[in-house]
Amino acid sequence: MIKAPPNRIKIAGRQLNVSNLQKVLYPKAGFTKGDAIDYYRRIAPVILKHLKGRPLTLKRYPNGVSDLFFYEKNCPVHKPDWVPTAKVPSDKRGFINYCLVDSAATLVWVANLASLELHTLLSRSDDINRPTMMVFDLDPGPPAGLLDCLPLGFRMRDMLANMGLKSFPKTSGGKGLHIYVPLNTPVTFDQTKHFAHTVAMVLERSDPAKVTSVMRKDLRGGKIFVDWSQNDEHKTTVCAYSLRAREQPTISTPVSWEEIDKALQRRDVSRLTFEAEDVLSRVEKLGDLFAPVLRIKQKLPQ
Repeated sequence: MIKAPPNRIKIAGRQLNVSNLQKVLYPKAGFTKGDAIDYYRRIAPVILKHLKGRPLTLKRYPNGVSDLFFYEKNCPVHKPDWVPTAKVPSDKRGFINYCLVDSAATLVWVANLASLELHTLLSRSDDINRPTMMVFDLDPGPPAGLLDCLPLGFRMRDMLANMGLKSFPKTSGGKGLHIYVPLNTPVTFDQTKHFAHTVAMVLERSDPAKVTSVMRKDLRGGKIFVDWSQNDEHKTTVCAYSLRAREQPTISTPVSWEEIDKALQRRDVSRLTFEAEDVLSRVEKLGDLFAPVLRIKQKLPQ
């Protein structure tokens, strides 16, 4: 178990009050709020690169993962003055005043709200209408599982590569697989959403017994849903290195295609399941496998 910090901590030059550190948020693992705060404090140098400048939706679990949760798009009104925000237009609300997590202090403050999961927009606040990446969520419908997603992940990788696009996988932290395509060039959400939908439909047509591009849950049984709809200006995706609210404190973890291949060959998805200490060790050994998503420039094919 990760050691919890004291009730008042200094981080990034700021003094923060943290509370209820011994409160168990993952009952089956005994993982506490203090453990969650300490994980985010230690992973901050890496995860902040992926959070910086991106409007954040908080997914809060005040009484742990086995109890009720709620999404919080508007940054809490009781936030410290030094927590930055971004005002983003919204059809339903006029605008949403999102939190921006640009420092370790803000990250710990968010974790202290029991926001276990950190969900970001695909664009940055300084150019809100331009996605910097495209994402596909391979979501298996029972009895299909993560192992069934892996061959499809390779098919998608090769399909994208044939169009000159590099892609990078990460675990969802649950039963699925996320595949990211860095862009970092001028593009619109209409373009990325249309492109992603087309990719999903092509994959479905090539193997309709195992793959679907249709959102209806009653059509997903035993199939992998290629969720292309995440490529929308209003939708968020869980950030790399974020905790997930599962029975165990798993992390949405960047992985290599080689790791996926080994898990597939050995038919062992436990090789793709990582918790807090696992991820901290991986980053120390391997660095940030998702760093290229932030810097590689690619253009969508016409």
